[in-house]
Amino acid sequence: MSKTIRLTTAQALVRYLVALRVDDASGEHLFGGVFAIFGHGNVAGIGEALYEMRNELPTYRAHNEQAMAHAAVAYAKAHMRRRMMACTTSIGPGATNLVTAGALAHVNRLPVLFLPGDIFITRAPDPVLQQVEDFHDGTVSANDCFKPVSRYFDRIAHPAQLLNALPRAVSVLTDPALCGPVTLALPQDVQTMAYDFPEDLFAPRHVRFAALPPVDADVVTVAALLRSAKRPLIVAGGGMLYGFASDALRTFAEAHGVPVAETQAGKGALPWDHRLQQGSIGVTGSPAANGLARECDIVIAVGTRLSDFTTGSHSMFGGAALVNLNVNPLDAQRWRGVELRADARLGLEALSQALSGWRAEPAWTRRAEEAGSQWRDDIARITGQREVDLPYEGDVIGAVQRSSPDSTMNDIVVGAAGTLPAELHKLWRTTTPGGYHMEYGYSCMGYEIAGGLGVKMAKPDREVIVIVGDGSYLMLNSEIATSVMLDKKLIVVVLDNSGFGCINRLQQACGSVPFNNLLTDCVQGPLGVPRIDFAAHAASLGALSENVKTIPELEVALARARAADRTYVIAIETDPNKTTVEGGCWWEVAVPEVSERAEVRRAREQYENDKKQQKP
Repeated sequence: MSKTIRLTTAQALVRYLVALRVDDASGEHLFGGVFAIFGHGNVAGIGEALYEMRNELPTYRAHNEQAMAHAAVAYAKAHMRRRMMACTTSIGPGATNLVTAGALAHVNRLPVLFLPGDIFITRAPDPVLQQVEDFHDGTVSANDCFKPVSRYFDRIAHPAQLLNALPRAVSVLTDPALCGPVTLALPQDVQTMAYDFPEDLFAPRHVRFAALPPVDADVVTVAALLRSAKRPLIVAGGGMLYGFASDALRTFAEAHGVPVAETQAGKGALPWDHRLQQGSIGVTGSPAANGLARECDIVIAVGTRLSDFTTGSHSMFGGAALVNLNVNPLDAQRWRGVELRADARLGLEALSQALSGWRAEPAWTRRAEEAGSQWRDDIARITGQREVDLPYEGDVIGAVQRSSPDSTMNDIVVGAAGTLPAELHKLWRTTTPGGYHMEYGYSCMGYEIAGGLGVKMAKPDREVIVIVGDGSYLMLNSEIATSVMLDKKLIVVVLDNSGFGCINRLQQACGSVPFNNLLTDCVQGPLGVPRIDFAAHAASLGALSENVKTIPELEVALARARAADRTYVIAIETDPNKTTVEGGCWWEVAVPEVSERAEVRRAREQYENDKKQQKP
């Protein structure tokens, strides 16, 4: 008979997490820590359990539940999904504040473990403080909001449930196809219930991240299709990074003369200056990548879900055949492509072997090399030093990269929403996977600073630079204080264009007038538009900070920021109207079919004409 140990539900859960190790040379803990904001629903149960194990599993106190979950998700992304964090909250607003971050993790296929407190399973004191009641279903609580955004959800109604719930949770968190957020709802009385758990549940164990090999017959089918192609194009997605497939990608591209374009999640899979690198693809794409995408005869989509931004709302690839190399069956079936279900590295290696002796048409490879080289020259021109009255994102990006003392471009840039994903996707240069950290699956305003904190916790030896618009900054900035408290230095560059400049431009492109986006176009009281001092605000949170006006001033400030001993925030005013005109393609945004305004009617006519490009 196996030995048992009497523990509370919360104690058993925490000890189980501590026991998990990554099955590699490092042998590190699978969980790097737990973010916690305590309330009456978790302080006495899981709070005590975390205290007991604080030396083995650090507990980090944040300032906002959504933000701490963003940090946890970014931590996992920076570790290429091989390490992760948990987040615990109380039962009401603390729990529901996690839901947005859950959706973000779900869309981006990133692991995070949510441990929200829940109502009493006995219902003896119902309704309790912060309880959400469903008048038709007594089993429902606020935590049911997690079900649509969790890859696995369980409500622990008895301690013994952990015996199967915990292995299931870890299985999902570490599965390359299922990977995403997991929620274990913890009723506050169940957290404190004791049970005789088997001791071997807490024995140290190593978690192996399996790589799915391809089926030989599928490799033969895809290889035959490629051998008939002359103008192939690889679209590299996030699966390239999570599968550690960069070397395999380089080898494949060079062996077969195939150019490479990168999605937002896949940027950095191939060094920015590689001769076959075409840069970004799609709506935020480069002229090089998009030009080839319109004329290629086959697309090899590797580790990408082919979102509308990648495909130009499915208008980019014309009559090209499509191969989907992906571990996820849903993604492998996108747009009726030929499926090759496999890990990115193993799939590319097997396919390259099957294609021995085959190369793309030489003229196509030469054209790609010339187009990529021209685009790199254009990037240098666009981001180069120049005199401007009011800088725009491209000027700022150039200044940030020039400020790096590391010629290998080892900085990690973090961004999420607005104009910056387009500008950074096109213009940021990185030589290393992970040097570009963009959350653009959910495009969540407010991710930037919290995400930067998570990246810095994962990569403490790298300079982490958050570039964020004023709109996102104002939505969620509290983790500046957390970064100071944890001694996790960030450089935060705030681009102040006095509102939501990206959506203001989109609004006008759809025929509308500027309305409710830039501060000057919003309803105002007698005091008018507020003048926000971002440097003063950041200083109040414990950071070093300054406001600058010009790009030369920014470059000097960046030097001070790099030398600083704590988080440093620099704010600069930017042009809300200017963007990088090179590159890009159509993106479907529905325009009203009926309007009294001629501008909207013209935009609708253009919209209907553009829709004709869409592949069914």
